[in-house]
Amino acid sequence: MKLPVNFDALIEEAYKLDLYKKLILQLNKDFLLANVDLDFHEEILPSSLKLILHETVYKLIQEKFTEYLNLLYIIDVSEVQVKELHGNDILKLSEDVSFLILKREWQKVWFKNKYS
Repeated sequence: MKLPVNFDALIEEAYKLDLYKKLILQLNKDFLLANVDLDFHEEILPSSLKLILHETVYKLIQEKFTEYLNLLYIIDVSEVQVKELHGNDILKLSEDVSFLILKREWQKVWFKNKYS
């Protein structure tokens, strides 16, 4: 599996394989497990998904850091990849972490689809 390098490539691949809705469902499932109050509608536009996810991660970093760490743990975002990001600019950091979250969720959906 070759992982997408940016948000647009990830969404394009999800649509191409008809897995976009499953990606949204996986996000909803993991956010619920992490007790983060966020529930995406299955028909959400990719641009809205990106914006809301970014905004949520930003708020978690700023206001609820423990919940943010718990979310990353539940989603199983690579700690090494998170540590490689630069934390100087929280806006940029939250954008990068949002992509890492989507990328990890995409891996889960892709593997479930391929091997089930």
